[in-house]
Amino acid sequence: MTGPDRALPPRVPQLLFFLVVATTFVVFLPTLGAGFVNWDDDMNFTTNPGFRGLGWDNLRWMFTTPLLGHWIPLTWLTLGANYAVGGMNPFGYHLVNVLVHALSAGVFFLIAGRLLRAALGGFGGWPVTLGATLTALIFGVHPLRVESVAWITERRDVLCTLFYLVALWAYLRGVERGPEGERILAGRWRALAYVAFIASLLSKSMSMTFCLTLLLLDVYPLRRLGLGWRHLAMEKLPFALLGGAAAVGALLSVSRGATWTGFEEYGLPARLAMAAYSFCFYPWKLVWPVGLTPLYELPAHVSPLASQFLVPLIVVPALTGALYLLRHRWPAALAAWIHSLIVLAPVAGFVHSGYQLAHDRYSYLSGLGFALLAGGGLVWTLRARAARRIGAGVAASVAAAALVMVIGLAVGTWQQSRVWHDSESLWRSAIDADPTCMLCYSNLGHAMLAGGRYREGEALFRHAIALRPDRPAPWNNLGTALALQQRYAEAEPPYARAVELSDGQFRDAVANLGRLRVVRGRYGEAIPLLRRANAMKPGNPEVVESFRLALKNQGASLAESGRPVDAEALFREGLDLLGDDHDLFVNLGRSRLDQGRAAEAVGPLERAVQMKARNPLARMWLARAYARAGAPDRARAELEALASLDPVLGEKVKAELGVLVR
Repeated sequence: MTGPDRALPPRVPQLLFFLVVATTFVVFLPTLGAGFVNWDDDMNFTTNPGFRGLGWDNLRWMFTTPLLGHWIPLTWLTLGANYAVGGMNPFGYHLVNVLVHALSAGVFFLIAGRLLRAALGGFGGWPVTLGATLTALIFGVHPLRVESVAWITERRDVLCTLFYLVALWAYLRGVERGPEGERILAGRWRALAYVAFIASLLSKSMSMTFCLTLLLLDVYPLRRLGLGWRHLAMEKLPFALLGGAAAVGALLSVSRGATWTGFEEYGLPARLAMAAYSFCFYPWKLVWPVGLTPLYELPAHVSPLASQFLVPLIVVPALTGALYLLRHRWPAALAAWIHSLIVLAPVAGFVHSGYQLAHDRYSYLSGLGFALLAGGGLVWTLRARAARRIGAGVAASVAAAALVMVIGLAVGTWQQSRVWHDSESLWRSAIDADPTCMLCYSNLGHAMLAGGRYREGEALFRHAIALRPDRPAPWNNLGTALALQQRYAEAEPPYARAVELSDGQFRDAVANLGRLRVVRGRYGEAIPLLRRANAMKPGNPEVVESFRLALKNQGASLAESGRPVDAEALFREGLDLLGDDHDLFVNLGRSRLDQGRAAEAVGPLERAVQMKARNPLARMWLARAYARAGAPDRARAELEALASLDPVLGEKVKAELGVLVR
């Protein structure tokens, strides 16, 4: 075969496959020297023991815990393996992310060749191979990939995409290997597609719309409509059921691990505006990847009439209609556009959780079709030149432009990868990209606090408050920055403001205000706050310890003021919260003695002595309880033990008890 349909030697596509994988890997080398960042990495890894290893307890946690709104057991398995091999060294986690992404680029090279060939009616040859190479490189080295690859938390994204692409590749292979002239999905490839799709969903639920993508491909470029819609729909039913189950699971996970954005804040017009913005944002960033940031913050108010949203509201239906009218002349563009809408629909804003208007990582799957358009453009150019429909200069210019584009994207990705080196570099870059992002200032402030730079953190939190004074989080952060500087009187108003703005539902602010009041000795005011904070999230060590101190000290104060009944209630609450606590057992026994209930005081005081046998105060109060409960022999034994620990105190208590122990 000659001309544009002449196939390349088999070794050339293999070399190009490895070229795509190797180039993608090299472009992301800066990420290998990066660390964990304070953008969910702290909650997912540095303070989370659940994923650390592959023991039974770890596996149970991985398969039962929807952390931060995500149920991703397969992703946790890979992260647990990372920990088993390299502990908490971030190098290994970054290395796996880069390797998985590079392999995804290689699989996409295989997919692109098949789809481009199908678009040409089965013709292939060297233009298709080169077009597939360009497609895979655009996907692999594009700066929009950096968030998914350089951020350890987004292991779920790269893993989900790898299995998504494997499932798609298996589907395409199965269709090719189907019965001659019918292209019915072959059984073994169907099985591989199912397994890979399940693995994708267990990595992240973003791939839930896979069945719709397959139906779209059946229309173009596979042109399988001759099999009938009924056949095609039944063929996709298992994928649809799995995707639907994943969607339900995602909703439940978000309900348990995150907070939904309420319709009272952002109603239906705002949701439509947010969705239109998303549908335009990602294709535009593919073309012009400038000003990338980990958070494109959701405005406090979304007005569909604001230019930021009005233009997309006009562009989306207009562009959709125009591409539909051009469907016979340029079906690939309509297919790429619809695929983007399909993938983005679950995260476009109709159902919303979080602070984001958009995220770079949402382009990972949604941009596949647009990368194919670029590869298709190169194929058209090379075939047109081979058929002498365009001049050599035009073809050379297009090829050179493609090469320059790939190099430019790779350089941009290298630079963007360095941004993710640490928390400070990440959030300083984010602020440069968007000086109005409240959460970016807050996160940079947290990075300052972690480095002991409290004054700098304070200034950043004050700036965040100036941007969004209605948000409780920056007020809480300011209180923390002031408390770390031991400016306790100044810290209390910001904490109180955070509690007020959240209607008492912001647990961290409630807990921090309660802890601050413990530090300032205002135990009675602290107890209701700490009680509420512990009810919202039981077991936090810092809250529990502050609660213990507040209950102990306030109880002691009540006892000294002649209110032993109220004191006893606080001591009992402390024991219910903490279980065994030596000081609380002693105080509970004392409060009962003060009420004349000596027999009931013996039990907690005996437990205190069991816990700390060499504590003279516990033995002193136990001796008094025995004596007043009519157990002189036991009282004498305790007095002897007390005398051996503290002779002066022992003689004093013996003289006090007098006739009761003779």
